[in-house]
Amino acid sequence: MNALFHRLRHPHARLLSLIALVLIVPVCLRAALGWSSTFGYLSDLAVGSLLVALLHRRPWWLALPLLLFWGLLAVATAELVSAVGRLPNPADLHYLIDPQFVENSTGGGFAHPGVAVALLLALALWLLTRWAGRATEAKALPRAAWAAPLVLFGAHWAAQHVDPSDADPWRLYNLPHQLLAAQVADAQMQAEEWLAGDIEHAAPPMAGLTDLDLNGHKLLSAPGQARNVLIVALEGIPGAYIGANREAIGSHYRENLMPNLSRWAERGMNTPDYVLHTHQTIRGLYAMLCGDYDKLDNGTPKGVEMLTQNERNQACLPAQLRQHGFATHYLQGAGLRFMAKDKIMPHIGFDATHGLEWFTRANYLEFPWGKDDKAFFEGALDYVAQLKKQKQPWMLTLLTVGTHQPYSAPDEYLQRYDTPKQAAVGYLDDALDVFLTGLERQGVLKDTIVVITSDESHGIDGVRLASSWGFNLTLAPEHAQLPRLNAGVYGHVDLSASILDYFDLPVPAALSGRSLFRDYDTGREIMSFTNGKLRYHNGQGVLTECDMPRRCRDYASAGFIADSATFKGNASGQSARQIAARATALDLSLLRSPLNQRYQFGSSNVIPLQAQIKDDWADNLIGAQYLEMPKGSHTRVRLTVRSVDPAQAAFIQLKAKEMEQDVQLGLPTEMVATADQPLEMDFSFDNPLARKAFSFHLLGYGAGAVEVSDFSVITELPGQDDLLDDVPADDTAQSS
Repeated sequence: MNALFHRLRHPHARLLSLIALVLIVPVCLRAALGWSSTFGYLSDLAVGSLLVALLHRRPWWLALPLLLFWGLLAVATAELVSAVGRLPNPADLHYLIDPQFVENSTGGGFAHPGVAVALLLALALWLLTRWAGRATEAKALPRAAWAAPLVLFGAHWAAQHVDPSDADPWRLYNLPHQLLAAQVADAQMQAEEWLAGDIEHAAPPMAGLTDLDLNGHKLLSAPGQARNVLIVALEGIPGAYIGANREAIGSHYRENLMPNLSRWAERGMNTPDYVLHTHQTIRGLYAMLCGDYDKLDNGTPKGVEMLTQNERNQACLPAQLRQHGFATHYLQGAGLRFMAKDKIMPHIGFDATHGLEWFTRANYLEFPWGKDDKAFFEGALDYVAQLKKQKQPWMLTLLTVGTHQPYSAPDEYLQRYDTPKQAAVGYLDDALDVFLTGLERQGVLKDTIVVITSDESHGIDGVRLASSWGFNLTLAPEHAQLPRLNAGVYGHVDLSASILDYFDLPVPAALSGRSLFRDYDTGREIMSFTNGKLRYHNGQGVLTECDMPRRCRDYASAGFIADSATFKGNASGQSARQIAARATALDLSLLRSPLNQRYQFGSSNVIPLQAQIKDDWADNLIGAQYLEMPKGSHTRVRLTVRSVDPAQAAFIQLKAKEMEQDVQLGLPTEMVATADQPLEMDFSFDNPLARKAFSFHLLGYGAGAVEVSDFSVITELPGQDDLLDDVPADDTAQSS
């Protein structure tokens, strides 16, 4: 024991323990996690050497908070990459320490507990050496040690510019390095703008991204024979899970997690180069059902913006099919209020919109987000059987939730697969196979065009562009006339026009994209924004990828999705500005400005209360909104909440979150609403800085039910007439 204490008191012990904590452990963890790359190790060493230089002789009470924060970033990186396949960004830093977020996203446990354990042990060793050597002053580092971080950071920067890698960001960067590099790139961009002065740059041509293109050669010689339409959106499934897609692009990914779906793919038309334009379910559904790009940033989802108007929504696929005699239905395995799908889906043309409340069968396993996939597809098969009894043709859109983190699956699947994520995918594959087999037995496949796709991609570690790689498997009655592999680049933005084109119905000019049922002689422009990277393919063999503000790289790539691409050079200046301008123009396709838009999130629906609030998101009485509020604007909110039961009081809380971070509005922590005395509030706040992904969380608990008859939000510039005063409280969401 004395020998150990003596070693801990050695003059070099505290330095060696610090080196072990911030240099050796991160490098070993990177290797253990399978993230090995020269750039990654270089980044770890650069950040670690900087921490050694900064903290070696600092008081422990000053160094400890920084080391704890650094360790938290390391744990957060491992967990978020495991859960959704991306690095944390500055907006995540606040909620990664939120117990509720961790509980919902990890199911109460960590995917990589060894990361936290290794860091805690190394931190404990460093504290012991500091305590043991507290009476001894540490020797100063040689001056050359201060040059080490600069040399390592400089080497990383130079290598990335001379011979950049398109590997996943977590393979290339230690998170603090990536965040620092993003800030430097932002400062560089601002400097370039300042030097350029007031020079006006020509707007980029947008027709290739926004226009409807039906100039290709038809794959079918006559209108489609199907009578009905079935769209199945699988939560988070990337295109790499389909064997035909992997083969078509020569992917090195070989795990066969969905063998059943891959077998079904042999019977239909696959589109290997199929692009998912964004993350987040409501954005993916909007793109596929309304033929338009959703926001290529964190602005207000266009599905929410759509609630402010009554014209563009009529061009969406459900509304178009309803106009042509179809009964239109939407069914998902989760509650509808989240992401406001209870309002958005009827607004874009669904006659019937159902969520968790429709199902009567119990789950096969406990799952926090809703129905497990087996229970969901059994219910969906019953739903289709009901539709078959009708004489009217129908359109049904299904959305699963079972492959959302925390990836629940039965024990037999958890034992069969290496990770819960893989087990959940395998469980989905079996459930979907039973569903499709059931449809075939009912004769549905003979008169229904079935499109199986995904809302977004949960990514695959080590697979290039996996976060943007979707799939489209089409099972049609005339499958013999359709190619097994559909050549060309397509994406969710094309789905609405494709279905209408299949039936030879008029396609509104408001829709964008191409038809999957046509063969095109030329390439096409297409964009995506996933994992923090904005990507643009010019349709002429060049894919440009921007991973930080206007720091872009050009790659030679015949299509969008490819296993590898050849680096052509860095893109900056006018070229980078043009790509950013294209994304901005697409973001403004519905609303030219987020100002003066009055959103109404209230309704006449009666909402049962729970005994207690469990989750700020799932229990939100008005759904998440993800609003955008410009810098210098002013937001006003008006709400009315009434208890439906005269004998029961409802206890109400109102919170606000920006980028998942709590925002203090100065409201009471708890309020009461009764049948005789409804809760009525009218308040406002300023937006000194721009806000994005801002949501109000109206929460309630008690023994009865409530009606939120009014929840109006308007953002305007100071000094404008207050538009809320001119609008009835029970009016629907509209543009003012």
